[in-house]
Amino acid sequence: MRRARGAALAGWARAATGGPGPGGRSLRCPRPLPLPLPGPGGGWQETLSATVTVLQDGGLVAVPTDTVYGIACLAQSSQAIKNIYNLKGRNGGKPLAICLGEIAHIYRYCHVSVPEDLLWDLLPGPVTLVLQRSEGLNKDLNPFTSLVGVRIPNHPFIRQLAQACSGPLALTSANISTQASTLTVTEFQDLWPQLSLIIDGGAIGDIQSPECRLGSTVVDLSVPGKYTIIRHGCALTPTVEILAKKYGLTSESPCS
Repeated sequence: MRRARGAALAGWARAATGGPGPGGRSLRCPRPLPLPLPGPGGGWQETLSATVTVLQDGGLVAVPTDTVYGIACLAQSSQAIKNIYNLKGRNGGKPLAICLGEIAHIYRYCHVSVPEDLLWDLLPGPVTLVLQRSEGLNKDLNPFTSLVGVRIPNHPFIRQLAQACSGPLALTSANISTQASTLTVTEFQDLWPQLSLIIDGGAIGDIQSPECRLGSTVVDLSVPGKYTIIRHGCALTPTVEILAKKYGLTSESPCS
């Protein structure tokens, strides 16, 4: 049964990314339907493997996170980065964050000027840390800035997805720019035709609560000894307590 599901998922992934189907014919799904996220023991690994395949083929994938639904692609793929901007209708000067599976991986793509314990206190969780980028990151990702936002969401699927990929994921919210963040897959149906795969993890939080749509708290830690709150997000208070009270960082934020 599990083998049959795995084969079906692999075929679906080929179709979603326009890969070869039976007889070598090219297949493409014009409006992919959401794929329910199974429990860890009920086809989870097959779904994870199919999602990795789609990403490696340059596809855009909608995934649940610990805050809102996101759209992910391979950060090291310049074409995928271009596609994600086109899908969002987003200004090319607005940066994308990267998503990693492990704190240790941050050091591959960023120059870190805070104690490692601070990273462990904030991650994984609903926080985006803005750091100095390193030469290991794709130059076509946010070429207009020396900084990059880093996410390690506290959600098992996207964390395992990031761990299974050879490089970082580029991650943005699953909505048209300037529109509200989304908490269910049906809230971004207008984007479905441009996506290769949609992972439906159910509703994220209370869909009636505006607070649940705030997204991650974004904090700039690129200046040693300082922090700047770029976006309040959903974890402002505990984040500031850790930065200021535990580590003695000084705020330079007009938002604090």
